[in-house]
Amino acid sequence: MPPLTLRRDPVRLALSRAPWASFWYLFGSLFIGAGVCAVVLSAGVTGAVLGITLAGLPVLISAALVIRRCADLERARLRRVSDEPATARYREPSAPGLLTNLRARWTDPATWRDIAYLAGLYLPLAALDTVVVTVWLALLAGITLPAWYWAPWQSVHGVNYHGYQLGYFPNGPHGHPGWGLYVDSLPKALLTALVCLLGFLFFNYVLVATARAHAHVARGLLSDPVDPLEEAKEILRSPGPLSAAEAASHPVL
Repeated sequence: MPPLTLRRDPVRLALSRAPWASFWYLFGSLFIGAGVCAVVLSAGVTGAVLGITLAGLPVLISAALVIRRCADLERARLRRVSDEPATARYREPSAPGLLTNLRARWTDPATWRDIAYLAGLYLPLAALDTVVVTVWLALLAGITLPAWYWAPWQSVHGVNYHGYQLGYFPNGPHGHPGWGLYVDSLPKALLTALVCLLGFLFFNYVLVATARAHAHVARGLLSDPVDPLEEAKEILRSPGPLSAAEAASHPVL
């Protein structure tokens, strides 16, 4: 069964591997992706600046290799959430020499697809992942609210008010202005936890769907493009029934 399978039963989905694998994949993308993006941009900019001189050509070649290693790291992370591996065939120099090596690295479409994913799409994907992960963690924390709702407190005119604020209460739970829910009793905490539990069960679908979409984008750019006519070409290359009939009518003596 694929790691990120969407089950119809929200309870079974919550108890399966899918939401937790999705969380760690998206959460890791925020930090590992940031580091990889910084490395790719640094390598590319440094290579471009120094590449205007002959001495900078090895730097450009090294930058392409660094980008490839960063893409390999993302492919390794992708294998944990996808049954379809991301593989790419990179061009290798056809002859020795700096210029030949440089041309092979930087005219390779695979290198530019790596840059597009690792640097070009990091910000939009990180923004989406941040929103989804934050909401999921907030709902998960809300389920545990009855155990710690009494711990937060605020002092208003020398009076301490204990409770967790789901809103804005600058003057305490009964002061004005104020809006939202001030969880300062066990019944309120239990009701809030129940709402968060229901939200958590159904938001798992959003979490898993986001991870699947992120993985789909990553696999699409970090893999070699698939020829949509490959299956038809394979059928044309293989011998068909007419070939078999012709061979039968002209036996080899």
